[in-house]
Amino acid sequence: MDKVERSAADAVAGIADHASLAVGGFGLSGVPNVLIEAVHARGVRALSVVSNNCGVDGGGLGVLLAAGRIARVTGSYIGENKEFARQYLGGEIEVELVPQGTLAERLRAGGCGIPAFYTPAGVGTQVADGGLPWRYGPDSAVAVPSPAKEIRSFDGRDHVLERGITTDFALVRAARGDRHGNLVFRRAARNFNPLAAMAGRVTIAEVEELVEPGELDPDAIHVPGVFVQRVLPLTPEQTAAKGIEHRTVSTPAPAPRGTVRA
Repeated sequence: MDKVERSAADAVAGIADHASLAVGGFGLSGVPNVLIEAVHARGVRALSVVSNNCGVDGGGLGVLLAAGRIARVTGSYIGENKEFARQYLGGEIEVELVPQGTLAERLRAGGCGIPAFYTPAGVGTQVADGGLPWRYGPDSAVAVPSPAKEIRSFDGRDHVLERGITTDFALVRAARGDRHGNLVFRRAARNFNPLAAMAGRVTIAEVEELVEPGELDPDAIHVPGVFVQRVLPLTPEQTAAKGIEHRTVSTPAPAPRGTVRA
């Protein structure tokens, strides 16, 4: 029952070329950076990644992306990662764009053993009708378009069939975790982490605070240990190293002449 790993390298052991990974995080919040760096250090290639976005330039999954280690991404947001956009538009990487809520439900469904489900999201668009560019060719033409999906009407409203997602591994970051793999996330860092944790056949969690079994309130646990196979405790330095995607605090304007500022 003790799932604690001694090092990040031990935690990601077994991840090989062509593996599929579900990765938690949104922007830079709740991103398992230590595990991502360990995967990078392994030198594995041709990874298929399922994540809301692919990090930012030089951060999160952007580290693997910049190294050319990712072959395919299933996500909902290219965002402000210029390298991700460049590789996609240049035909270097295959990208399946999915509505954000649908992506969340596909991960949850996969983790619950549900092979597919119907949703109204995407009906009447290329999400359902097919033709979204999964991969571009060298001439900028669409080389691999998305296929059309099954449509079925329920109560007079059309719905599109979406498949559940499971992956070989999942990488997540939690605020607290115990040796049995029970996890608790903090505020916005919860985001896609519980869903990714459910979808992985082998789920690896880096935790900011490791506690002993019984210390977590059972009613407060977000992901039960049954979904988690490996736990990596972070050092205080690793816990504190959290990036900020956009700094929104501006420098105060100078006070008018003759006024006194407390």
